[in-house]
Amino acid sequence: MAAQDFDVVVVGGGVVGAGIALDAATRGLDVALVEARDFASGTSSRSSKLIHGGLRYLEQLNFELVREALQERALLLQRIAPHLVRPVPFLFPLTHFVWERPYVGAGVALYDTLGIATGITRGVPGHRHLSRSRALRLAPALKKTAFTGAVQYWDAQVDDARYVTTLLRTAATYGARIAPRAQVVGFLREGERVTGVRVRDLELGDGLEIRAQQVVNATGVWTDDIQQLVGGRGQIHVRASKGIHLVVPRDRIHSLTGIILRTEKSVLFVIPWGRHWIIGTTDTEWTLDKVHPAASRADIDYLLDHVNAVLSTPLTRDDVEGVYAGLRPLLYGESDDTSKLSREHVVAHPVPGLVMLAGGKYTTYRVMAKDAVDAVVHGLDQRVPGSCTDRIPLAGAEGYQALWNSRHRLAQNSGLHVARIEHLLQRYGSMIDEVLELIEGDPSLGRPLSGADDYLRAEIVYAATHEGARHLNDVLTRRTRISIETFHRGLAVAQEAAELLAGPLDWDGEQVKREVEYYAKRVEAERRSQEQDSDQEADAIRLGAPEIVPVVLPEHSP
Repeated sequence: MAAQDFDVVVVGGGVVGAGIALDAATRGLDVALVEARDFASGTSSRSSKLIHGGLRYLEQLNFELVREALQERALLLQRIAPHLVRPVPFLFPLTHFVWERPYVGAGVALYDTLGIATGITRGVPGHRHLSRSRALRLAPALKKTAFTGAVQYWDAQVDDARYVTTLLRTAATYGARIAPRAQVVGFLREGERVTGVRVRDLELGDGLEIRAQQVVNATGVWTDDIQQLVGGRGQIHVRASKGIHLVVPRDRIHSLTGIILRTEKSVLFVIPWGRHWIIGTTDTEWTLDKVHPAASRADIDYLLDHVNAVLSTPLTRDDVEGVYAGLRPLLYGESDDTSKLSREHVVAHPVPGLVMLAGGKYTTYRVMAKDAVDAVVHGLDQRVPGSCTDRIPLAGAEGYQALWNSRHRLAQNSGLHVARIEHLLQRYGSMIDEVLELIEGDPSLGRPLSGADDYLRAEIVYAATHEGARHLNDVLTRRTRISIETFHRGLAVAQEAAELLAGPLDWDGEQVKREVEYYAKRVEAERRSQEQDSDQEADAIRLGAPEIVPVVLPEHSP
């Protein structure tokens, strides 16, 4: 990166930064992207993992935001990433006679209508009204006395971190240069104009300069921190809202459908997730450490209390396999209540050569990226085509459906069970051949991990050889979801996974030991933080776990 001049450098390797890199690269621009940690290590791996229009925004009369998000949902399901995004049903239990069914029914009908008024089909079934007895056949786990009937509707879900990795791989195929663990510590300036970034390679400790005509800040909740590097808070103010999620085994809640519940502040989802359920989320202001937001005992009890209000067999803390917390980057508003702050996005040009982007939601990342690159184009001395990412399938999407239809043949040829092939297809799409080639070269990689048998040993190696993973935590937390899908939270597979990574990453025995020790300290700190009563206590304990690759203190502004 230091050896050439770019049209644009993107700061931030979450879903928005990755989307910007792809949008710019597919317009023919020379693009570099740097991320201080692992890709999607912040908000973009800690969401509710839903691709949705935001049913609750209809109550706020924000029809345009919902329409835009539903259009993106349809594109992702049918054209851009059918291997990664799939439909998921939700049951909305009704608790009042007479008025609630027409009220909720009208809202869901409008939701469906907005989803088809986009020129393409919505990609999910329409809603339907259910009596209490029919709803109980779909969700026997519900307490009969907790509801009077239900409405079922459909949205979509995604593995958020895997989606980001795939976005970045796609951008790289169109020429983008991408680097993790490369922290921006300052800006290059020519007078008032930003002309690039100063970067610290956190793996090697080297400093370098990357020159570009335009720099885009897509750092989410770190937006204000980056703005300080150019001399002040700037035009965009972001406030962090913490949302936590619980993961419980699928057999703890007997249901064929997801569930959505009203809370006093927002909504609560019970989301199908393979052999698990994800339960979330909370919405509370967070002013502490942005890198590792901590879930407290109070957060966990809040979710358990609300979901248990409708379950015939209550969940306990012993049922919780995993807990994760993320921060929403909300645009700062007049309200003191984070649940009322805007989920819309804004693009600003605080100084020449710098574009700032903040706000928005995961589902509309592509629209945000388009708007950011449009702003970049205004600062370039060249003619640049418009965005085409609505027509660009992500890596693994091309040919996915044909391979899905041929999954029994793939299973027969590979010697794997068809359920394994389905798992691989829904993670890698048509790139499944790359995983199968690893197994063909080393049949031992076709065995499942001991202690996390949803995943094959080949997937651990593939994370390092093809997906940019540099450390054990990258693999157990983001390339796979072992850290939240097992009661041991990855500790039982850490040694085996680290030894598998040692080959492609050229680790010696000492580094393998170090990776396992750091991972164990992280898990221990998270568990202890989740026993604390307050955010402050939980944050202090979570910060006690050292980083395998610590970030550095940035420079301050000119």
